[in-house]
Amino acid sequence: MTKVTEKILTKVISKRKSASHKGDYGRVLLIGGSENYGGAIIMATEGALKSGAGLVAVACHSINLNALHARDPEAMYIDWRSSDLAELVPKVDVIICGPGMGTNEFGKKILMMLCQKITSKQTLILDASALDLIATNHELIPQAAGLVILTPHQMEWQRVSQLRIPYQTDSANLSTLANLFPNKNGILVLKSNHTHIYNSNGNIYENTTGNPGMAVGGMGDTLAGVIGGFVAQFGSNIDSVLAAVYLHSLAGDIIAKRNYVVQPTKISALLPKLMKEFEEE
Repeated sequence: MTKVTEKILTKVISKRKSASHKGDYGRVLLIGGSENYGGAIIMATEGALKSGAGLVAVACHSINLNALHARDPEAMYIDWRSSDLAELVPKVDVIICGPGMGTNEFGKKILMMLCQKITSKQTLILDASALDLIATNHELIPQAAGLVILTPHQMEWQRVSQLRIPYQTDSANLSTLANLFPNKNGILVLKSNHTHIYNSNGNIYENTTGNPGMAVGGMGDTLAGVIGGFVAQFGSNIDSVLAAVYLHSLAGDIIAKRNYVVQPTKISALLPKLMKEFEEE
């Protein structure tokens, strides 16, 4: 097992070139945010925006439009029931699906649409509701994606993998990941007090940052957004994922020095400053 340390940030976070534009830093599409869970998709959106994604679009229930644009005017909006969503999917680099989406038939239709539209040039991050849906039917995993990143907490992983939490050993998790992704295009970010990250090549990594103040609703939604932002601009690879996980928790540790509880939105707000400190030529 490899410990993830601060070195991953200087390895991944690069100084931006003067002659660049927003398209150089990736196009991210987030899908989620039902009538009752708009906050989840907004927090995921802030994670993607604050971690540096060049263009961010959000497909959610229309009831969330005003709140989304009041909070994050940088994000583009699309009604998730619009036929335009299926046309947009192949045009982006990274898709984050699940925060606040819900597990009803409509959520299943979203995943089925992704199965049909996603391409091998794209990265898909499945979180929250999307994980609960694939737990009921593994055929809902869009296997055609170039890379699929699962971001469950331990109970969500229990539902997906059928491994009870005490039996979620490294070897069992790697075996399940291999079964889920026969094309070796999967990464598992298993969230816990010491998050473990697994890839299809059999590598295991342990995050060394994080604190109990981060046990707050929306923390995972924010992390999904940060991973999406990093993959979009720094590349669809394990290092980008590791750097996103480490930075997210590092921001939480800094906030926890003076706060009993760490709000996910405070983590997102701190990211641009931290990334500036670690940028490399």
